[in-house]
Amino acid sequence: MSYVGGRYHGWQSQPDGQTVQDHLDGALTAFAASETIKTLCAGRTDTGVHGLMQVVHFDTELSREPMSWVRGTNRYLPSDISVQWAQEVPETFHSRASAVRRRYAYIVLESAMRPALESGRVGWVFMPLQREPMAIAAQHLVGEHDFTSFRASACQADSPVKTLYDIRISQKGAYWRFDFEGNAFLHHMIRNIMGCLLAVGQGRQPPEWIADVLAARDRDAAAPTFAADGLYFLGPVYDPHWGLPERTAAFDWLPL
Repeated sequence: MSYVGGRYHGWQSQPDGQTVQDHLDGALTAFAASETIKTLCAGRTDTGVHGLMQVVHFDTELSREPMSWVRGTNRYLPSDISVQWAQEVPETFHSRASAVRRRYAYIVLESAMRPALESGRVGWVFMPLQREPMAIAAQHLVGEHDFTSFRASACQADSPVKTLYDIRISQKGAYWRFDFEGNAFLHHMIRNIMGCLLAVGQGRQPPEWIADVLAARDRDAAAPTFAADGLYFLGPVYDPHWGLPERTAAFDWLPL
């Protein structure tokens, strides 16, 4: 499924009912009519974070064609949340546990003026960015590390040790795109990394400073958390034997 996160209090269900999961579970239950459906997702997103291919799974006694699940569920969803595809999977599949990697992208607008059309969809900086220093800094984060310095105080992960396989930085006109791929991510990890990379890109810190922040294992050593506006969950990566799509049409909306 894909969604614009600006109106929602993140993915995970909350008592106020204003989360993406609350809307999805409600829509699935309305379509099913005869049973209450609860979903599990590949990766929980925070308030304001968008999803291009969030993958969820659920158990049901109902037998429906995959496209019936897609169209029937979308009938009950708000316009900024949409199921993109559906298919049956073996009972051994788990949307979170079966994922071998997860992918995110962060889109930044570099402009003297704040965004209008892209408001809530991009991060914004008004100072020029330099790609090479950011690329050098990013390489200090690739690999298996203790990412405590980039972890929110409310993070519930069992361990701060995660593996970042790749960070790619590209530019198209005024738009910058930062791609992250890792085995898993901590609460606010990417937004905290973005704050540091932008500090380097604007010349406020040297590239080597990132290594010092990482080694400190102290959240106070890093830059402030950057806005959620430009963060997109691109979705999980699964072993090919599950036969699941790797992307949706929503991917083509992002620059580059």
